[in-house]
Amino acid sequence: MQIQDLLKQTDKLPNVPDVVRELIQLLSDPNVKYSDITERVSHDQTISLKVLRVVNSAYFSLSRKISSIDEATVLLGIDKLKTLVIASGFSNSVTKVDGIVLPEFWADSFRVAELAQWFAKRTPLVEADEAFTVGIVHNIGRLLLHLTAADTAKEINTLVANRKAGRVKAELDLLGFTSQDAGKALMDLWKFPENLGDAVQHHKRPFADGEPKPLACVLNLACYLNACIRNDRDSDLVRESFPMAVATAAGLSEGIIYELDDALILSDELNQILD
Repeated sequence: MQIQDLLKQTDKLPNVPDVVRELIQLLSDPNVKYSDITERVSHDQTISLKVLRVVNSAYFSLSRKISSIDEATVLLGIDKLKTLVIASGFSNSVTKVDGIVLPEFWADSFRVAELAQWFAKRTPLVEADEAFTVGIVHNIGRLLLHLTAADTAKEINTLVANRKAGRVKAELDLLGFTSQDAGKALMDLWKFPENLGDAVQHHKRPFADGEPKPLACVLNLACYLNACIRNDRDSDLVRESFPMAVATAAGLSEGIIYELDDALILSDELNQILD
């Protein structure tokens, strides 16, 4: 099987709204006019309604009801708006996937995104927006496999669940490529910035292909902490097993080890998008 065999099934690919794609393509453009972005967001009714529902939730405790994206931007700032738009756009990109419980899948992705952003804000080598975005899409390749090669995806899941193979080995054995490779190819098809796709492709093994990229390292750390949270690991064990070499490659100081407790209790505000 080739990755292109998956991508040719255009009727099965996730349907990411144009405004989300445009926003991601402009993440690193310092001259972007965000008024253009907010106007585009306003024209996407599904995303607008979801964003406004989250903005008006108890989490933000605003003194009055917000009725427009422009108002939301003024009160929350463009960074928070971007976060909500990207999360909403991806979580609505598919409605049903055999073998995946979508609310759980996206809740997991949102947590990785928040953790990646948390790490990025503590290193000069990574942009927080980019870290958040790669967190959202870090598992998009697995979603693609279930959409376009459902039987093989289920077979991989069975091997992993029965401890017959790790996920990377199972994917290589049955597909000839990994879900991270597939995710990179899908992001290339969407014309996302190359560094985002590279981070998704290499985050599981950031040292495998020479000099590690800081963005891939931040994503690796986010996935590590997410696994710790999912498994309810004791905070002392989290620190003991923390991949310090990866943190150093990400540009983080040694003191990051003493801040991990804060990351482990990050809020789950984005999950309101899934309601």
